[in-house]
Amino acid sequence: MSDDAVTPDAPQGDFWYNVETGEVEVGAQSDWTKLLGPYASREEAQKAMDKVHRNNDAWDDEEEA
Repeated sequence: MSDDAVTPDAPQGDFWYNVETGEVEVGAQSDWTKLLGPYASREEAQKAMDKVHRNNDAWDDEEEA
């Protein structure tokens, strides 16, 4: 099974991105202050920081306008 596959014992939407370690967690294993999520899949959680950066860029553009 690839890392992008849904883990069989993970409930849908139970993938979290840990901003401190850069790892995806199945279930919220770390303190909530270090987590982004929940996400529906491991792949979506792995892309969490990309989404954060896109949102920040869009907000910066709005402020400049």
